[in-house]
Order: sequence, then C-alpha cells, then structure tokens
Amino acid sequence: TGPTRSECLGDFLRITLSAEYFEDKYLSLFVVDQSGTAWELDEAMAAQCGYTVTYTTCGSIQVRASALSCHSHLEKDVFTVTIQIKASHTPDMSNATTHLKSACCHYGPWSPREIKCENNYMEVSVRREVPQTIKDFVQDAPEDWTFVFQKAKAEEASIWQIVFHQPEEKRALLMSNAWSAGYGLNASDSRVLLRVPYAAAQVQLVEVGVLLLAQQAARLCRSNQIPSLQDQGITFSVLRSSAFYKYQWVILMVDTTVACPVDGVDYTNKTITWTIPKYIPPLSAGMTSLKDVLVEAGVDLHKLSPKEMASRKYVLLNELTTITMKIPIGAEGGYYKTSVSNGQLGVKYTINLFLEHQWEDNKWGLTKHTIIKEIEAPFEQAEVVITNNLNLSAGIMNVTVGTFLPDAELVNLTFEGVVVAVPEALQHGYLIHRTRYANGSKAYVLQVPLDAPSLKIEYMGEDMRAYTLNVTLTFITYPSRETFVVPVVALSAVKDAVLPSATGFCDGRNLHLIITHGNVDQNWLPFISDWHLTQEVAQKYNYILRDNGTHLAISVPFLSPHVSYEGFHTSAIKASFYLTLKDDITLAQRRDFSVSCLFSPSELIQCLPNGTVIITAIKLVGGEDLDTALLVLRDRQCKPGLVTERTATFKFNVNTCGTSRKFNSTTVTYENEVLYFRPGDDIPIYQLKFLCSYAVEQTADVPYESKKNPPPSIQPGSGCLALSLKLFKEKSYSEPYQESEYPVVKYLREALYFEVELLQPKDARLDLNLDDCWATNSQSQDSLPQWHILIHGCENNKDSYRTVFHEVNYSPRVKFPQHLKRFEVRMFTFVQDTSLLQE
Repeated sequence: TGPTRSECLGDFLRITLSAEYFEDKYLSLFVVDQSGTAWELDEAMAAQCGYTVTYTTCGSIQVRASALSCHSHLEKDVFTVTIQIKASHTPDMSNATTHLKSACCHYGPWSPREIKCENNYMEVSVRREVPQTIKDFVQDAPEDWTFVFQKAKAEEASIWQIVFHQPEEKRALLMSNAWSAGYGLNASDSRVLLRVPYAAAQVQLVEVGVLLLAQQAARLCRSNQIPSLQDQGITFSVLRSSAFYKYQWVILMVDTTVACPVDGVDYTNKTITWTIPKYIPPLSAGMTSLKDVLVEAGVDLHKLSPKEMASRKYVLLNELTTITMKIPIGAEGGYYKTSVSNGQLGVKYTINLFLEHQWEDNKWGLTKHTIIKEIEAPFEQAEVVITNNLNLSAGIMNVTVGTFLPDAELVNLTFEGVVVAVPEALQHGYLIHRTRYANGSKAYVLQVPLDAPSLKIEYMGEDMRAYTLNVTLTFITYPSRETFVVPVVALSAVKDAVLPSATGFCDGRNLHLIITHGNVDQNWLPFISDWHLTQEVAQKYNYILRDNGTHLAISVPFLSPHVSYEGFHTSAIKASFYLTLKDDITLAQRRDFSVSCLFSPSELIQCLPNGTVIITAIKLVGGEDLDTALLVLRDRQCKPGLVTERTATFKFNVNTCGTSRKFNSTTVTYENEVLYFRPGDDIPIYQLKFLCSYAVEQTADVPYESKKNPPPSIQPGSGCLALSLKLFKEKSYSEPYQESEYPVVKYLREALYFEVELLQPKDARLDLNLDDCWATNSQSQDSLPQWHILIHGCENNKDSYRTVFHEVNYSPRVKFPQHLKRFEVRMFTFVQDTSLLQE
C-alpha cells in the first residue's frame, strides 16, 4: 500500500509507483547514491546504469534495478537502491511533492559469469580473479608502482581500458572515455562489470544458426561437445570486448563479451513461439565442452513451475540445441495494450517473458544467462461499441462509447468544427463520465442536452423525429502517446413529432390562415405555389404575414393573384387560398393547408343608382389558360376596360351591351353575361351571369284631410312570439352556422355575428327591440356566471370591446327589416381569479 511498493526478483529489484497516487501528475525520477546525490533517471542514464522504466496498462510505473546498478550499494550480497520521485500537477514541476523509496534485496550466490539481457541494455559481470601475491612483499615507495604503470601503458591494452574486438580491428577506450560513450563499467572487490546499451557504436548484429543434422545432433548429445551451427538462424546483438584492470603490481584482463537475442519470435495460429539457441558462438569462444545445468522461465521475472505453466497452457521445450517457449495469444500473464495502425484503433497482446539458462563449460565453469523479453503480438483491429439512450423527460441523450483499455485516455472532442478539451466540454453542455470495470477497462459516457449545437433533430415523417449526435472523440495512449479518433454518430428515432396545424376563416374582404407551429417546422418555409412567401413578397401583393414564434398568420385579400375561385353564382362565389410548407434545404413538400370561403358577389358587382354597372370577371379553377383580355359581354363589342392576368373589369350602362330587363310590381332587374369564345366558335366556354335590381318608383296624388286624432297609447297585451337567435360566419350575414358545425371554435377577440329574428307573426306593424342579452358559461340561461352584452337595449359600457349594431336592409331574404336585429360581439372567456372556466 502507499505510493510505492518494492519486490525482490532474483538479481533484480522492482519498485512500483502506484497509479492511484501518481495518475494525472507529471513525474521526475532520480536515483540517490550513498552520498545523497540525486541522479536523474533518463533513458540514457537508465541504459548505462542498469535501470529499466516501464509503464503498465493500469497506469502504474515500474522501475527495475540490476543488483550491480550504478549508485546502488552492494555489501555482503545485499544491494540497496534508493529512488526519489518528484510529482507535480504542472509540466514545469512547480510545487512538486517529493517521495523517497529505499529498498534492499539479497542476491547470491554469484556465478563466475552472469549475463543479463534487459529491454534497454545488455550486462555481463564476471568473477574477478585475484592472483597469488608474493608473501611479505612490501612496496618501497609510490614511485615503484608509477614506474611499472608507465611500462604497462606501452602494452597492447592499457590499464583501466576496455578493448572492443571488431572483425577488422581492435579499438581501446579508457574507462573515462568509455563512460562518456555510454558504456557502464565497474569493478568491485570480487567482480568486473560491463553494461552496454543496445544502440552502442561497437555492438554488432550476428546470426546464430539453430538447425542441425540428426546424426550430428545425436553425436553431440553423447559427447557433450559444442555443436557446429548452420549460418541461418536467430539474430543476436553482440559486443566482443576485453576489460583490463589492475591489482597491485599486476594488470589483469577478463573477457567481457556479451550477446542477447534480438529476434527469434514467430506468431502462428494465435500462438507466440520464442526460440533461443543454447549454444551462442560469441559466448562459447575457447570452449571445448558444454553441459546444460538449468533451464527456467517465467513472466514478469516470476519463475513458473511446470504445473503453473500447464495451467496457463504455456509450453517450455528444452531440446538439444534450442530452448523454445510457446504462449497462446491472450493467455494469463500477458496483457493487451492499445495500439494504433494507420489511424485505426487496435490492440496488441504483450507479455514480458524471461528465460534463465545455466550451463557449465571448461572455460568459465558456470554461466548464467538471463533474458528478459517483452513480446508484442501482431496488431488486431478493435471495434468500438457505441450505444445511446435518449431520455426525453430529462432532455438528455446518453451515449456510451467503449470499452477501452486503461492505457487509452480521452483528451478532446470535435463538433461543429470546434475542438474542445475534455475539461472545457462542460462549458459546451457536454457532461463526460468515465466508467471503470472490474477488469480495468473503461468506457466513456457522454450526456448531451437535446439543445446542444452538435445534436441535430430532423423530422422523419409521420410522427417520428430523429435525434443525431455527431461528434469525434480524440484519444491518446500512454506511454506511447499515439493518438486515434473515434467518430460517434448516435441516432435515436422517437415518436414525438408535433406537426403544425391550421385554422382558417374569412371576413368580408380577406381570407385568413393561422398556422400553429409544431416542434418539427422550425426550418420549414411557407410557399404559395412555387413562390417563397417572404415579407417582401407579402408586401408586393398586399398580403399580411406575421409570425410570433408560436403562430404564423397570413391574410390575403379576396381579389388576389394567388386566390382560386370556383362556383360563381348570383348568391355567392367560393374562393380558396392554398399554402405549402417546404423543407428549407431540400424544398421537399412537408405540409399543405388551405382556407375556402363563400363571398358575396357584391364584391364583384356594383349596381350604381344612375344605372351604371361595374363588374369584375375572374378566372375560375380549370380555366387557367383563359385570356382575360378576350372576355366580352353579350354584345361582343363591349370589352373590359381593365385587364389583369386573372381579372377583367367592365363598366357600362344598363341600357347598353345587350343587357335585358325584367319587371315585377316592385323591382326591375337587369341581366347580362360575361362570355369567352374560342376563335371561330360561337359556343362560349366561359359564361358568367349577373344581374342588378332596382326598386320601381310610383307617385300618386292623394287628397287628405287633417284631423285632430287622439294621442297614441300603448296597451299591454300578451301573445305567442316565435323568435330565432343565429350565429353567422361573416359580416354579410349570408351563411349561418348549421347544427352540424357546432361547437364552433373561435379565438379571443375574433368577431361573432349574431342575428335575432321575429319569425311569427308576420305583421309589418311590429318592431323587434332587444332589451337584455347575456352570455352564460353553460347551456342553461339561468346559470352563473353571466356577462351582459346588451343592457336596456344598449351596449355594456364595461366591455373592453363594445357590442356593435349592424343595419338590416331589405333583401330577398329579409322582407321585414324591422323584424331583425344584428350585432357583433368580440370573443371572450370567463375567468375566475386567474383560472379559465372554459376554453
């Protein structure tokens, strides 16, 4: 527990820095020597001094130290290493905290020659031979040694030198120069050490053969002789060298050749096969016999017994000339780490194997060769699973991305072309959670509000909407610092579409269409035919276009270019206005609305008192190809005085243009027709009849005699009166609502046109007067609350919108105007405190 822990593993000490303590911190590592001096542990120093720093997928850092590492203290086969860790939240290491870890391990007994092959260096240490000294020898003076030292320098190898044996030459370096070149040299009382980084200048690559003929193999097995190897084989990194050191009067030389395998790994049938030759010529120089003593293997420097290997399905083969390990990819002991290939995310199975081979020979006695090999299996592409869950009630889309291995970390998001670091994502509405699982893997959960810019909401048709999140996640791997991206396109289809709806109505001169917005038409545009209805277009045609965010209102005059007409009769003409909502990008038709009303022909016909008639003829549905300039009256010489694309206006006297007339006792009626003939045809294809009626005036001389009549008196009486109360659709009082049309839906402040008529008796001497009229909240006339519309025959002066009376004139329907009263009321609702009693 705590920030660090240590472990002794043979002739290695391993110190592990806990991810829990040091995650998300910047670290600097140092090795502290016996004097208390701290040496920074960078890559070069680690390879030269016998340290290896590795990063695990769990985020922890491991430091391995060799028993003979620099700045460690070795005493009586116990070596002690002290590591200093500085941790800071900032790259400049300001306000860093310091942790000190000291650990010791026992190691022994030592073999005459020990060779280590670490991931970043090769190391060889040999027993230091002490020659027999002359008994009772006493050096007279320091100058004696100086004289011998000068003579020794003239020899091929000087004191404290290392000589590299290259094929073409031998090269000698003093110890100080060798240290500057990156080599690690050391000599204790009992051993001489050489440590070599793999990238050192004098290192050679040598192939070691592994194939033998069967007969030769059998013979060598009987004789324990060193076999001859073929040329092809496994590549080794080799440094042939001799180290020279002094002991009193003597300059001694020791063979410090070291060899470590570079390859020898094969991947077949999901299995890692690692092959090591037993007999390595650079290490076998001068030998005539060799015998196996021990072959052991394991993982992460832990030796495994045959039973443990079998449980993990490992195979260790100790054959005549080779040692082979077979590991199934994915087996226990290894781990997967994140890998990136050509921008694609994948994984590589990694296992840190080690092999210890001990043999005896006639030159060294016992040699221990320890090989640490980190093996990576080939790249395997990985798929990222993306799941999403739309929570409409919370207004959030939850998207889970993963899983990922512990060594991959989300660093930023890209949406709408903007790159945002993870800590800043919350400012853009993104809430990011990291979910960890028991096996160490993790997933990321993005919580995105439904109004986020990168979350697109599209109408799919019927009652469906699609919520689509389009964001790119950028990850980085540790410690390799490779980057990869994961495009996230999460889509949810939900039945939550609210389509726009519309109501229409007309007044005496205009058609009105009110569209209530839904939640899918924010980007739908109003079109009339192929014309986009903008404010500029509306002003051009004297239309009124308003949008308050919740409702779109369009008002179109009765005589407008975009109004269609059909069913022109003497009593009414049907006019229709059509509107289409289209997608603003694709212009696909999304929704159609229309309003149709019956208008009085009086809008088109004017019968002036002086006998002048003005009539406007209009194109009807189905006659779009009609040329209005060719319209005529019965007398084809009478042509329109004003022509537009859709209308033709005639002005003439009732005594001209072929007008006919009819008489009855009270009126004279004039009739004519607007006609359209195709060239050369006498049968009209368009025929619009119209008439004007005038009252016949009669005068007569009537003698009368003035008498003094008694003053009029009013006699109260009783009788049965039949009355009706009707609601009409517009101000002309031409079309009442029928029983089947109730209940009638009206909005606040819309006009209600009422008519009260005395049906019986039909007595011209009677006048109908309205004394008291009121509205109730139910069908019972006595229910409460009540609101008075007329009080004592007058408007209610408490009304914000006063009742308006309309004049009643004689018409074919109205024989006794004095029997009718008409008035207009603005729509209202009953309210108690702030609550509506009725919609």
